Amino acid sequence: MKKHVLSTRLWHWINLISIVILFMSGLNISNAHRRLYWGDWGFAPEHAWLEVPRFPGWMTIPDFYSLAQARDWHILMAWPFAVALLFMWIAMIVNGHFKRDLTTTRTEWKPAAIWDDIKQHAKFNFDHGEGKYNFLQKFSYGMVLGVFLPMMVFTGMAISPGMEPVWGWFSDLVGGRQSARSLHFIFAWLVFGFFVVHLLLVIVHKPFQQLRDMITGGKA
Repeated sequence: MKKHVLSTRLWHWINLISIVILFMSGLNISNAHRRLYWGDWGFAPEHAWLEVPRFPGWMTIPDFYSLAQARDWHILMAWPFAVALLFMWIAMIVNGHFKRDLTTTRTEWKPAAIWDDIKQHAKFNFDHGEGKYNFLQKFSYGMVLGVFLPMMVFTGMAISPGMEPVWGWFSDLVGGRQSARSLHFIFAWLVFGFFVVHLLLVIVHKPFQQLRDMITGGKA
């Protein structure tokens, strides 16, 4: 039996490529207007709740300021990102991966159990626990798959030019189009934060084995 089934491996690499391009092109789009607002509107500095820095070319796609090209890259990767996420959720439910490996138990939510899990992580002991993943792994993967990534899709559609007539209800749900834009920015950086932590943990814990397993499937 494989440690990572084919659907998980395919989604992992498609998602990685999509997120990197989406994030870097998104930083270029951010350079077009660096202030964020809540509600339906906003433009002036006094209306903003945050003014983000201008991101340098080495962090953006393309590596020079071009709102048109950045949007093209963003839209190009938005569809495989969204479709792959939907595919992943269907696959996880059908093959039992979600219920078997990602759902948590009442015992795992007890403060003492969570604290013990944190201590084990501090010792770089990631293989503790009865199932495939420990509590912190289940929680973080659940948040990313169930909240961060879906919110990237929903807020992205809400602020996408041309999608407002069919997706305006979501803007209304979160308080306005500018709120959706702010949430899109926030969740993008939450995903980036998870990506950095995930990469660091892979580096400190059997990096070559984990990389090989995510390519070949490995052994459970």
